[in-house]
Amino acid sequence: MGVKLYVGNLPHQMTEEQLQTLFSEAGHVASAKIITDRQTGQPRGFGFVEMETKLEAQKAISMLNGKNVDGRTLTVNEARPQQKGGFGGGRGGGRGGYR
Repeated sequence: MGVKLYVGNLPHQMTEEQLQTLFSEAGHVASAKIITDRQTGQPRGFGFVEMETKLEAQKAISMLNGKNVDGRTLTVNEARPQQKGGFGGGRGGGRGGYR
């Protein structure tokens, strides 16, 4: 399994193919996904790229983090593991407080 990278501050007109091409300069890209809004289908300005190896992922971070693309400065770092459970957990129930 590859290394998943978070890519923030993407230009809204960027396509997944362009994102993959951009990252392929650092190595083999297993997948590239731009996140879209569920209601409108419009890009949300961030996405994820999966690089084949840790070395390629580090190379992509060093090459592309802070790079200006179409007037926007990219943020690239290793993605955090996805949260399980859906609604963030937090404190249980809606009870409590002063009565």
